[in-house]
Amino acid sequence: MTVNSNQLNFILDNTPAEQNIMLVGKHGIGKSRILEDYFSKKGSRVVTLFLGQMSDPGDLIGLPEKNEKTGKTDFMLPYWFPIDDEPVVLFLDELNRARPEVLQTIMDLTLNRKLAGKSLPKGSRIISAVNNGNEYQLTDLDPALVSRFNIYEFSPTVQDWLDWAEKSGLDKRIIDFISENPEYLDGDGSTSESSLERSPDRRSWERTSDIIKKFPELDDLHKPIVSGIIGAQVTSLFFKFVRANDIPSARAILCDDFSEAEKKLEKLSPVDFTQVNNSIFNFIESKNYGDEQKKLIPQNLEKYIDFMSEKKSRETFSHFISLISAKNFPETLFFISSECKSVYRKIFEAL
Repeated sequence: MTVNSNQLNFILDNTPAEQNIMLVGKHGIGKSRILEDYFSKKGSRVVTLFLGQMSDPGDLIGLPEKNEKTGKTDFMLPYWFPIDDEPVVLFLDELNRARPEVLQTIMDLTLNRKLAGKSLPKGSRIISAVNNGNEYQLTDLDPALVSRFNIYEFSPTVQDWLDWAEKSGLDKRIIDFISENPEYLDGDGSTSESSLERSPDRRSWERTSDIIKKFPELDDLHKPIVSGIIGAQVTSLFFKFVRANDIPSARAILCDDFSEAEKKLEKLSPVDFTQVNNSIFNFIESKNYGDEQKKLIPQNLEKYIDFMSEKKSRETFSHFISLISAKNFPETLFFISSECKSVYRKIFEAL
């Protein structure tokens, strides 16, 4: 049986610390993320060990040293081992990528909560994550080791991810795209096992957001960098979606038919208007418009001001005014005061 994010939270809430948990699932679906978020909110210390990167047991248990008092060999505590007697959440990532000799060390840890004779603090948890599928290079796990875990196949829903993405502030264009095209959240199914062609997953959408969120408008210049993260095919679909559903640009608002831009503005949130307001000020400041466009700006800017004050919250208009008060756009302020006198008057009547 598969579990989603809400069900996993319930499992974590109600499983005693002494019982180990193993999450099974595809890479990039958020196994590590949900665990780190869950326990961080609880105030627990999470120690993540990437077992697939460990070359021998010494990476896990520490280096041997001679005890001068006893003449016997001790092991130096590894960097992550808790010495303050406070419980930790030990997250064993990539468990089925670990070398067999590393897995032997894990046996005692999962059964007795001991590592090289040293016990984890009482109340510590051990949770592991494994990838499943023929496309991975995996190590067969010993049935005795597997038996020490409660095993759950983790398959978070698209809505789980959308809720997380909204709370985490991912780029709205990505959230909207996945809302309408959920089949592209976890790959498009076009990538062969031997190919290096990228295919999207939840992790790659987050990386894409980190890059594009600073660009109010996306064009062909941005395509290559996005393509290297989510793949060429999905990038093409994403950009087509963005162009059809994007927040209207400052040029579209000020230099084109305002009624067309208004249709998109009506769908925007107050947060979206901070982006629109900034783009308008930057556009006027740049003077990147011709004489014919310059004639349209005063009347369209007034329509935009009236739209905000009449159809949107006071908050959106206040943000627009704050950009003038900040005095970071001297050319824009001069243009409004000299070319858009009615707009200038309305702004200062609102102060």
